[in-house]
Formats: sequence, structure tokens, C-alpha cells
Amino acid sequence: MILAPAALAQTQPTRPQPLGMTDPVPAARDIAFQGTMRIEVDATDTARGIFRVRQVIPVGKAGPMTLLYPKWLPGNHAPRGPIASIAGLKVKAAGKAVAWRRDPVDVYAFHIDVPSGAREIEVEFQHLSPTKSDQGRVIMTPVMLNLQWEKMSLYPAGYFTRNIMVSPSVTLPSGWRGATSLDVASKNGNRITFRQVSYEALVDSPMFAGLHYRREPLAADVALNIFADRPQDLEATPEQIAAHRELVEQFGKLYGAKHYDEYEFLVALTDELGGIGLEHLRSSENSHPRGYFTDWAKYSAGRDLLAHEMNHSWNGKYRRGADLFTPDYRTPMRNSLLWVYEGQTQFWGYILSARSGMMPVEDVKAELARTAAYYDIQPGRSWRPLIDTTNDPIVNARRPQAFGSWQRSEDYYSEGMLIWLDVDSRIRSLTNGRRSLDHFARAFFGVRPNDQGIFPYTFEDVVRTLGEIAPYDWNSYLTQRVEKVGEAPLGWIGRGGYRLVYRDTPTPYFAGREKDREMLDLTYTIGATIGKGGIVTGVAWDSPLFNQGVTGGTQIVAINGQEYSDNDFKAAITAAKGGRTPIEMLVKKGDRYRTIDLDYYDGLRYPVLERVGSGPSTLDALLAPL
Repeated sequence: MILAPAALAQTQPTRPQPLGMTDPVPAARDIAFQGTMRIEVDATDTARGIFRVRQVIPVGKAGPMTLLYPKWLPGNHAPRGPIASIAGLKVKAAGKAVAWRRDPVDVYAFHIDVPSGAREIEVEFQHLSPTKSDQGRVIMTPVMLNLQWEKMSLYPAGYFTRNIMVSPSVTLPSGWRGATSLDVASKNGNRITFRQVSYEALVDSPMFAGLHYRREPLAADVALNIFADRPQDLEATPEQIAAHRELVEQFGKLYGAKHYDEYEFLVALTDELGGIGLEHLRSSENSHPRGYFTDWAKYSAGRDLLAHEMNHSWNGKYRRGADLFTPDYRTPMRNSLLWVYEGQTQFWGYILSARSGMMPVEDVKAELARTAAYYDIQPGRSWRPLIDTTNDPIVNARRPQAFGSWQRSEDYYSEGMLIWLDVDSRIRSLTNGRRSLDHFARAFFGVRPNDQGIFPYTFEDVVRTLGEIAPYDWNSYLTQRVEKVGEAPLGWIGRGGYRLVYRDTPTPYFAGREKDREMLDLTYTIGATIGKGGIVTGVAWDSPLFNQGVTGGTQIVAINGQEYSDNDFKAAITAAKGGRTPIEMLVKKGDRYRTIDLDYYDGLRYPVLERVGSGPSTLDALLAPL
């Protein structure tokens, strides 16, 4: 039937109301959990990257119970728990199947009804780890694995995780050895059972294991555990190991106190296992290319990683922003103080690498110059304050960006480092060189020796301690730098006896970094980076290529009529310097070709810190060993 217009006009749209939404998951309480949970991981299926998990969880009574998969993972600053990796989930009580139901709102929660008379439940599932990088980080290969307990376990809702006691064990492939900060209770063949710990401590105690392994003591309570794709990759020289020992020594001199009874560097030298740099109180997870030792003399880019992650034992694990502490892994974390947590750690990662010899001092200066130059010209600083980038782990989840220089990303790392460089130089200036950020580090982080708990801090705590080191309006200073837009914090360069200049040849460090990342870095020349095959990987906002409509993913096919190569492109930029003839570029995006004229005549530009005068330098003093 066809309704007349008048009848249509009288029909009113349906206006439903939403269904109510409740949260059936019990909130975490600071009470003891009944009994000890057992977690057994079979990590022998290296051919398929499958971890098989069995858990036995005590139950106090019959009725509703919720099991949680960790969601907000420490050190990730975001909800990154790989819930999709769980498969084959089965729950039993007294040998009989117990039905489970995933919560429709919080998909990390599983509800069950514990049957009457049950004293414990048994949970089984598989963690199907990525078998290639486009599925996520690869954590198991035929010769190496990285076991992170939060990916291999469920835990009962309703308790602070520090109150849930766990007895963990793992079965490794035959002939493999492992390393972790957990204490071993017993070994039975390839199965290792660890001493009972809290679930919070377990999640903070990952394991590396593999076929090719070397262990080097660095101190009475610190060890370097190295796993490699090939046995020859383990061939470190005495001088290289000595630099690692000196790194630990410099940490001891800086902080004067520690919060671990043992510390394990877990290091993978690999082209197969996924890359990682993740902090823990008593260990750290680190990966480097296979040539970490064998290519040591070629370039040092990336060798600040171990210093960065160990520094987190003090800043990030023992002490952390108060709004980052959560009672469990369901409660959202807030990242407002990551410019301290990560920014100052980025600072000490490079400073202590220089002090220890892990990186040549000139290479560290080159990295500081590169970072300073980047933020000096970054257009995104005109609209987005640094504090907002602390939300980026959640907002963007480390996905690639179309125009990173305008959007900004997790700049609290590197711009945060610049703030602390500036703070150090100000303290030295205010105290005539008698005090520095070293004094702040010891007063703020080197406290309560041997305490392995968590000691949160606030913005006010940071300001107060800085004021005790050197009286100054640190509140206004940090508020301006962190919460406002404006110029990059580069005053430390002049105070340090240097100036930022640009030269037409890269420093050895800059060239090594390009090689390490397999790219041509023309950030300070035309605002672009170029990967293999002439593929543009990044274009700065309002840069010469941006203004020609070139975006990431564009391929540069030819330069001035010749097939593209990095060297020919650099030669063309050099030849065009000071002239008026644009560089002709044939580019391709998808199936579309076009020719553009690149109007750029300033030549190649690479940043460097150039010494001014011969007087004392606060920057040189900062980089000198303690």
C-alpha cells in the first residue's frame, strides 16, 4: 500500500532508549587472596609459536567468579594486552567442564559460576603468539623466546595483584637455557619451577630463553644475559663487556642506592625475534641486531637502550607518577608524568652511555644535536603542548602517522630529554657548578635503599625536590615547558658552551643511525626520510615535498632524468645549492606518475653541536664520568 503524503507526515520516527549498562566485575580490594595460584607454561612448540598454559586457581566459595586477562600492561602506558591471542579456553572444576562467558563490555573479563564443593578451578588455553611481524611482535623462534607472564595467564578479579600469590613454572625446549629475575625453586628435566611470588611481581619478571646463550657478571648482583640467533653473535670482546660493567658502576655512583637484590639484563641479538625495550624493577627486556658486538666499532646508534631500561628500575618502576599506579591490570593508567618517567630516563640513557663508554661522547653529542634540531623546527609544537603527547600511547597506539611532525607523537621521550638537559644547565648555572641534575637524581630516586615496593611521585614532589637542590621558580618553568606551546627548550646549548649549526656532511653517528634504520634522513634538508627503493617514509608538514603534494608511500622513480639512488639524490641537492634550477623528480603513488620541480637550493643540512670559546662547558661536565 502506498501512503498518501498526509499519512506520511503523521508518522513519527521511533525513538528508543539505550539499555542500561552495569559492571559485574568486582573492584580490586587490598585484601589477601585465598591460597596460591599455579601457572604452568609449556613453551616447547617453537615450530608453531604456541605457548600452552595450565592454571590452577583456588576458590573460596561457590557462585559467580570473574577471571581477567591483563589489559593495561606496565611499561606500555596503554591497554595493549593481546587478548585475541587466547584460544582453546577451557575451565574445569573437579574434572567437570565449567561454562564461561566473556563480558560483552569488558572483553578481557570471563565470568564463570563455581560449582558447589569446588576448592579450585583448572584453566587451560593456548597463547598463539605471532608467527610473522604483521600479526604483532614475534616472541618465539626456533632458537629463542621471550616469555611474558601477563600474556600467559588469567587472574581472579577483586584483588590487588600484589596480594595474589603465584607458583609459576615453565617447560623449555631440550638444550635451551633461560634467564629471569625469578628465583628457581627446582628443576626437573626441562621444567623449571620458580619460588612463589605475587602476581604483580610475576608480571614484572619476564624470561628470555634460547639455544645460544652467554652470561656475563657485571657486578655482584647484576648480570648480562645474552641470547643470539647464531653462536658467533655472542663473541663480545673484553672491552665491550667492560663498558657494560662501567655502566652499572655509573648507575651506582649516580643514585647511591638500589631497589633490587639482583638485576638481570635480558638481551636478544636477533633478526627474527621482535624488537623490544621494556623496563622492570629487577630486569629489563632488550633486543639489538645480530651485529651488536661484531659491528660495535661501526656505529653506536641504539646503544643507549640498556642504560635507558636499567634507569627505569629507579624511575618508572620503584618511583613512578602517582596516577600511573593501579591496583590491577584492568584499571586504566594515566600518563600525565611520562615526561619525567620517560623524559628523564631518555636523558640518563644517553648521559650514562657517554659516561660509561657504551657510546662515544661525540656520538651522544651528535644525538643531542639531532634531537634539538628536530624540535627546533617541529611545526606541531605550535599547537600541541608536550603534556598532550603523554596521551599518545592510548590515542594513537604507536600506529604510523601521515604527518608526524604536525600531529606529534610520544614526544615526552625526546622533548622531555631536552627539558632535563635545560634543567641540568640551569641548576649548574644557579649554583655556580656546585650542583646538577645528579643531585636531584640521588635525592629523588636514590632513596629508601633496598625497598622493592612502589613509591609514587607527583608534580609537586618534583618541583619541591628541584627547589631543594637549587632555589628557582620550577613550578612556572616546568608548567610553561610541559603544558604550553612555544619554543623548544634549547637554552642548555648556549649555557653549555655550544651552538647548534648545520653542515653539509653528516656526523659519523648520524650516518650510522641512517644505516641502522636503513633510510636516507633528509629531515633537516627537505623535511623527508626515504627508505629502500626510493620509498618516501615521512614528509614534514609545510616542507618542500609537502608543498608539492608528496606524501608517505610515494616512490621517487628518477632524479633529473636518471634512475633514483640515494647518492644521486644527495648529489642533485648539492649541485642545486645556491642556484635557481629546480631538481626534477619523477614520482609514483599507486599507479599514478607525475613530474615535480623541487625548488630547494640550500644544500644538504646535518645538525651538529659546535663548541664556542674555550671556557668551562656545563655540557662537557654533564657527560664526564662520575
